[in-house]
Amino acid sequence: REYFLTGDETKIRPMILKDIADIVQLDISTISRVANSKYVQTPYGTFLLKTLFSESLQNDDGEEVSTREVKKILKDCIGAEDKSKPVTDEQLTKILKDKGYNIARRTVAKYREQLNIPVARLRKELV
Repeated sequence: REYFLTGDETKIRPMILKDIADIVQLDISTISRVANSKYVQTPYGTFLLKTLFSESLQNDDGEEVSTREVKKILKDCIGAEDKSKPVTDEQLTKILKDKGYNIARRTVAKYREQLNIPVARLRKELV
C-alpha cells in the first residue's frame, strides 16, 4: 500500500511468485506466465505485474525487507563515494551491516552487478 501512495520502490513488501501460487493453489509456472503477460495501472504509471514481486531478506530486527531497499542503499553509497577512492564490495558489506543488513560480500557483488555498477577498481577516476 505504501508503494502505491509514495511511488517508492523500496516500500514494496517482499513477495515471491511461490507465495501467490500457494495462496491460489496453482502451479508456480502458471503464476509466472500470468505475471509476465499482465500489467497493472497505478497512479505512478503502468507496470508489468512481475515488477511488483520482490525477493526478501531479514534485517537485524528480524523484519523481512525487500532486496530493492538494499540495492537502493548500495546505489546511494556508490553514488556518493569519492571517485578517486571508490568503495569496495567489502566496505559496502560493512556499511550495510552497520545499517542492520547482515549480508555476505558475494551477495553485495551480485546486487551491484544487477545494478550494472562495475567493481571499485573500474569506477576509480584518476585526478
